[in-house]
Amino acid sequence: MKIALKITVAALVSLSAAFGAFAQEFTKGVVNKVDAKANKVTIKHEDLKNLDMPAMTMVFRVEDPALLEKLKEGSNIEFVAERVNGKLTVTEVK
Repeated sequence: MKIALKITVAALVSLSAAFGAFAQEFTKGVVNKVDAKANKVTIKHEDLKNLDMPAMTMVFRVEDPALLEKLKEGSNIEFVAERVNGKLTVTEVK
């Protein structure tokens, strides 16, 4: 019984470490423009490590239109960008 408990605990620890590796890294940026009609935002951002992209200013699609409410021109943000259906897309903002 004790061995089964140890194996279960070890498995849970391994799974939590694996899921942590998939956690998205937030990138700092400044919002230059918000285009609510097109669900797009222009951001001057630091390196996007998950996309192997250097710091620059670029236009992103916004996955969830509700995220646009968090985005105001000139504001500093932290965000996650990913390739969604081949397009660079902001998927999270904090």
